[in-house]
Amino acid sequence: MLDIKFVRENPNIVKQNIHNKFQDNKLELVDEVIRLDAESRKAKQEADQLRAERNRISKQIGALMGKGLKEEAEEAKKQVTEKSEYLARLEEKEEELEKKIRKIMMTIPNIIDPSVPIGKDDSENVEVERFGEPIIPEFEIPYHTEIMERFQGIDLDSARRVAGNGFYYLMGDIARLHSAVISYARDFMIGRGFTYCVPPFMIRSDVVTGVMSFAEMDAMMYKIEGEDLYLIGTSEHSMIGKFIDQILTEESLPYTMTSYSPCFRKEKGAHGLEERGVYRIHQFEKQEMIVVCKPEESKMWFDKLWQNTVDLFRSLDVPVRTLECCSGDLADLKVKSVDVEAWSPRQKKYFEVGSCSNLGDAQARRLRIRVNGAEGKYFAHTLNNTVVAPPRMLIAFLENNLQADGSVKIPAALQPYMGGTQSLQPKNKE
Repeated sequence: MLDIKFVRENPNIVKQNIHNKFQDNKLELVDEVIRLDAESRKAKQEADQLRAERNRISKQIGALMGKGLKEEAEEAKKQVTEKSEYLARLEEKEEELEKKIRKIMMTIPNIIDPSVPIGKDDSENVEVERFGEPIIPEFEIPYHTEIMERFQGIDLDSARRVAGNGFYYLMGDIARLHSAVISYARDFMIGRGFTYCVPPFMIRSDVVTGVMSFAEMDAMMYKIEGEDLYLIGTSEHSMIGKFIDQILTEESLPYTMTSYSPCFRKEKGAHGLEERGVYRIHQFEKQEMIVVCKPEESKMWFDKLWQNTVDLFRSLDVPVRTLECCSGDLADLKVKSVDVEAWSPRQKKYFEVGSCSNLGDAQARRLRIRVNGAEGKYFAHTLNNTVVAPPRMLIAFLENNLQADGSVKIPAALQPYMGGTQSLQPKNKE
């Protein structure tokens, strides 16, 4: 969320940013919120003057009564009553205007970084760098669920009967591999100096609206019926929410944390053939990383965060690339974002396995996360990045480590988390 003062003083910059994000339907909101802000400031000024006048007259009543000027005192009381009634109407108007302003301000997108490429959607994202050599083996790579089925490692039919589409049972070696990847990712991030955390898996509505846009909220979040609670779509939500209404000391920054959680997502809309199986699902587990830092350090942390994911995937012999998200592919709160994509030897292309985002002070402004600095209070910057989400990581891992005989190689880094196992042997033959 932007500062209303910035919008008021820089309407053309805000409008150009909206245009760059291909959201021209929001252009009129800029003029509307500036008009409402002017009306709100005028009402506040009038209310302040009215309070001062009411207080001045109230102080006179006692003096008038003391002098025996009862009629004058009664007249003064009448004036105080009238001013109080008018003040109540003004305060009601102020509150109504503030709600309207906040609603619009939470809809106007954040100012994107000048380095962000301009484009309409993810088809115009820009490749930045590749890490590792993509390999296409001479043998055919089956679809990921077929690989899992060879190890008796997945049961989609039972999951449909129990919970419907978008859920799964992982079994045996595949379930163990899933847990091993999560544990390895946890220790990998601890080794990089991040504090491990297991957060709440449900959050209140004020945290939800603090960490994401209304559009994202509607598309992602599951609401707990009859309670002010939502299931988290990612642990970033509750991790950033941890700092709601806090005034942090500058000396305590940065906060660097890595968190484990299950994630729950609606995943609305139709999905293509390649998004069957465990690619796009309603429930999965994830290791996340978040940073709360000084504004001048957020760029540095952004580059560190995506590099962590690249390094983790490379340690598991999975080639990856980074993709700069264009303006039209950025969620409204984001200043800049880089996707990490893993190589799929079966599809002979890359697919998304994580996303690193710098949100500037947008979340901190919504959640009122301030820092007590040497020159006064200011809003912190927040960043987040996927360490690993095993459903998609499993796809990349299995495809890139599948051997011609149907076995799956376990890279050296992961072997301690698999009881020393160097390879998985299929239980079902083709």
